[in-house]
Amino acid sequence: AETMLYDVNLHISYLYDTPVSGGRHIVRVLPLSISGRQRLVAGTVGVTPGPGERVDHNDFFDNPMSSILFRNAHERLDIRMQARVHVDAPEPAADFSPRVADLPEDIANYWSLDAGSPHHYTGPSPRLRDCPEIAEYARAIAKPDMTIRAIATAICARIHKDFTYDGKATNVDTTPREAFKLKRGVCQDFTHVMIVALRSLGIPAGYVSGFLRTIPPPGKERLEGADAMHAWVRYWCGRVNGWMELDPTNNIPAGTDHIVVGYGRDYADVAPVIGVLKGYGQHKTSQAVDVIPVRQAT
Repeated sequence: AETMLYDVNLHISYLYDTPVSGGRHIVRVLPLSISGRQRLVAGTVGVTPGPGERVDHNDFFDNPMSSILFRNAHERLDIRMQARVHVDAPEPAADFSPRVADLPEDIANYWSLDAGSPHHYTGPSPRLRDCPEIAEYARAIAKPDMTIRAIATAICARIHKDFTYDGKATNVDTTPREAFKLKRGVCQDFTHVMIVALRSLGIPAGYVSGFLRTIPPPGKERLEGADAMHAWVRYWCGRVNGWMELDPTNNIPAGTDHIVVGYGRDYADVAPVIGVLKGYGQHKTSQAVDVIPVRQAT
């Protein structure tokens, strides 16, 4: 299987109209090491100005995160992440996923509440409520004789066909229902709509935050969403196939073009930067991403 080696650079900056004080933030931008899939060779997360306190640890879903605290007033905040990552192509697996009717038994037989447990990914989550319109959409696509994997692949293709990628139509707080009505949005919207659709059928589904290679391989189209942090879907195919990943923005399975930063139930679990600060007035934020292939590793 092919292996890619990438250098990833991310720069997120916040520029405040008036100096802010007392900022406390959680930053999740460092790629994961995942057995058989991805290896973080080296990585650093730098913050300017230097925070008063910083603690690096892993969250419940095992994503690396940095908690930072600022005591002094500052006019801007810069977060820079640099990493070198090895990504392996997933082995092509035969479809041993059950039909939807047989999935509850597989879920019930999963006797653990670890980070990868399907039990965390079935009901509503912080950002994702049940949505009758999306549930109806999913029911129209899923036929009783289809496997979980066939259903997820069909829903992914359908969302990709019905939705238009549009960076101006939605913002970070747009609900899946709003994005579904508009049939427009960015990777976060495509991903949230697909997760709600899968869960409405009883299929455990979650959110993957990460990066896409920014320069396409020769002769290939550039993938949509490659200029900022990207998002796609993971869904649980039962005990044999386990978790699989699909990218509805580009209608492809996640492969060597995809670098995982975090797994969660929805965007709220893996937002790159969340926090609180004291201040007033507006702020501007910008995000720049470069994922450069170093070489094809063998």
